Amino acid sequence: MTPIALTMGDPAGIGGELSLRAWLATAPCFAVLDDPERLRNLARGLRLDVPVVEIADITAASTVFANALPVLPIRLPMPAQAGRPNGANAPAIIASIERATRLAQAGQAGAVVTNPISKAVLYDAGFRYPGHTEFLAVLTGVPGREVMMLASPLLRVVPITTHISLRRALEMMTTKTIAAAARTTHAALRDDFGITHPRLAVAGLNPHAGEGGALGNEEAEIIVPAISALRAEGLDVSGPWPPDTMFTEAARARYDAAICMYHDQALIPLKTLDMRLGVNVTLGLPIVRTSPDHGTAFDIAGHGVADPTSLIAALHLAAELAARRVSRALPPAR
Repeated sequence: MTPIALTMGDPAGIGGELSLRAWLATAPCFAVLDDPERLRNLARGLRLDVPVVEIADITAASTVFANALPVLPIRLPMPAQAGRPNGANAPAIIASIERATRLAQAGQAGAVVTNPISKAVLYDAGFRYPGHTEFLAVLTGVPGREVMMLASPLLRVVPITTHISLRRALEMMTTKTIAAAARTTHAALRDDFGITHPRLAVAGLNPHAGEGGALGNEEAEIIVPAISALRAEGLDVSGPWPPDTMFTEAARARYDAAICMYHDQALIPLKTLDMRLGVNVTLGLPIVRTSPDHGTAFDIAGHGVADPTSLIAALHLAAELAARRVSRALPPAR
């Protein structure tokens, strides 16, 4: 498989340790876009036996990966200190994301996997995007089409709004945005996840999904029209589901992904059920992008206790989705 491009994330966080530990584990071939000297120092400090080899071209990763961690160099302006984010390194963090994206667009990287960033650090340095998801959509020329999915073996969830205030999220909750997110999710489940007939469950907004209007009218006025439009297009869509019962084990067996009305409605059940294997997937992009389902964890950075499970899951899922895209693009066998 074409190597995966793994970004550095915030160098003061746990991303570097996760990258090192992912190489030590059973993971698909990847190259890190990071400062190689930083990773060498980190490996020594954590007593991890990870040889770090600087490469000039990501295609070399395939020959290097079995014996060493391949690194495409992105030099840090300032030495990284665990747990102490430094805005001076923001340009390198952004450059890592940009270069990884270009490699994937050019077909030199099979996918992009992103280590966690601190949005606050980047905002202070002039970054004008809510997060990775929106930035990647702009970089790949599809702003507004991006959809965030959190996926694990137990549950897939899609919030129709992401990193904005709850008040603003409710203002943005329209029939159009719900339907658009559902269409993108349906296409991704079918084409990238290989689910022939995707089943979507749409959450209500209010307690008990509005209780027939007694607890709110958003279901009848906004959500049901979206569901009706999607069903008219032939999509298997159910709802609105009461949010407090749709994530039970029995309920989850009835759908392949849940379309949720705002960030926490989607992420709380996912992270409660299966945070270790949760993976963030950006749908609607011309490239494959995944990331671990957690943040920079500045409080434990450098302590040698970071759990790479979610990053490893993100690498495996990225490889799976990329392989499926390649197989779809191949001409049919004669």
